[in-house]
Amino acid sequence: MDVVRASPAIFPAPYIPTSKTQFHKPIFQSFPSKPGFNSSSNPPHRNPSKSRLFTALPSSPATKSVEPPQPEFEVDGGEEGFDWYSQWYPVMPVCDLDKTKPHAKRILGLDLVVWWDRNEKEWKVFDDTCPHRLAPLSEGRIDQWGRLQCVYHGWCFGGNGDCKIIPQAPPDGPPVHTFKKACVAVYPSTVQHDIVWVWPNADPQYKDIITKKKPPFIPVLDDPSYTKLMGNRDIPYGYDVLVENLMDPAHVPYAHYGLMRTRTPTVKVDREGGRPLEMRVKKLDINGYAAKQDGSNMFFIAPCIFHAFAGTDADADSEVDQGNGSATPSESQKAPPPNRRLSLIFMCVPVSPGNSRLIWTFPRNFGVWIDRIVPRWMFHIGQNLILDSDLYLLHVEERKIMEIGSTNWQKACFVPTKSDALVVGFRRWFNKYAGGEIDWKGKFSGALPPSPPREQLMDRYWTHVVNCKSCRTAYKGLNALEVLLQIVSVISIGIVAAMKQNMMSMVARTAIVSTAIVCFAASRWLAHFIYKTFHYHDYNHAVV
Repeated sequence: MDVVRASPAIFPAPYIPTSKTQFHKPIFQSFPSKPGFNSSSNPPHRNPSKSRLFTALPSSPATKSVEPPQPEFEVDGGEEGFDWYSQWYPVMPVCDLDKTKPHAKRILGLDLVVWWDRNEKEWKVFDDTCPHRLAPLSEGRIDQWGRLQCVYHGWCFGGNGDCKIIPQAPPDGPPVHTFKKACVAVYPSTVQHDIVWVWPNADPQYKDIITKKKPPFIPVLDDPSYTKLMGNRDIPYGYDVLVENLMDPAHVPYAHYGLMRTRTPTVKVDREGGRPLEMRVKKLDINGYAAKQDGSNMFFIAPCIFHAFAGTDADADSEVDQGNGSATPSESQKAPPPNRRLSLIFMCVPVSPGNSRLIWTFPRNFGVWIDRIVPRWMFHIGQNLILDSDLYLLHVEERKIMEIGSTNWQKACFVPTKSDALVVGFRRWFNKYAGGEIDWKGKFSGALPPSPPREQLMDRYWTHVVNCKSCRTAYKGLNALEVLLQIVSVISIGIVAAMKQNMMSMVARTAIVSTAIVCFAASRWLAHFIYKTFHYHDYNHAVV
């Protein structure tokens, strides 16, 4: 129950909340691989019968070997491998997309352009490459006829990827714009839960994939009685590190100290108040796994979704459809939600080696009025600070994992407690079904990009603000207010300097000078606030 009931203290409130409720990032119980587990790049061959998963605690030369505990959950056997290109991926919340221009996005190393086709009234996802000279279509525009135009030479494309016009082709010549090589690759896409989703395979056989397989359906995201503000951010570490971090509650009182309230243990062993955590995992297979902690249910729906909520097993069955996504709210949500219900939903998207994207939302059916009167960007201040407070740690951690190899993770990391259970479970899933790596189709060598300076690494503007309509609008407005305050300050001083002493009373002169000082001080404070909120706000763990 801790995992869900604690969340309103952190996420739904603007800036750094002070609610008395508590939060723990959810976790499932899982365990390291059996001795002899084959962690090659290809999924190992296994007996089709179900195999048991045990905890194997590494022994030290100075200590006795520790006997593994009894098995906690079952792992579905089988030889199938996870196909990264036969899944639906969330691209971006619709609320953060502008219908008047194209947007560049990258998923699985694929450069995509997302744009609104006003002729078909649909969001389209194309390959972000003009077939003419390979210029990025995301740098183009939507023309007056609703076509996507490449601004390098003016080629225009319709919603089906067909080329509508090549300005350089003579009108009385062959219709070269109708040739197949003049078309742009179109990826299947759909909108579900107010999010644009993409199927990252443009092969014609998948053109109608939406009729056979849909994105995972989460009924609470379509329930009008819930509020569900969304956020998104590009993260400078990889998909696997992002997923396991969100599944790890033990780091919360330490890495996010002072930002997130946690339950105070009966006996505090340190300032932060870390404590043992008990979880129970039900099953792990190629589609992910499920778990319970007290009254909370948690799901990892491969490859992107981590969902936690309070409720019974019956509620768990109705909260998410892990099949083909074809369920409807009336089919899935069999009973109305109880009072004060909250879900945590994280969507983790692999972008490229060392880069990922997080889309989050925390639907709740209480305090709905707060989201209607408080601007969304104010919630994002605190949420971004939480992401920043362990960002550098995870960026460095990923490089250490890369040095040892992700398939050797369990040999290098000592994870003896149940608080690491879901992290170990994710690594087990990642190694068993995906061979311990994301299939980039040969686009990358596997090396991580160089580490930039800390201030650049944690910069919020390019990773969040430019991709968030609410924060982008607030950023422009606050910058304009800063300039206005400076102008008022200068004009006030100018008025005092230009007026002769006997033409203005001392009271009036004092009032104008005071106004100038206040406006100048306010502009300086506002500049500092803008920088910390929309650019860079470090978190010093040594002094908090």
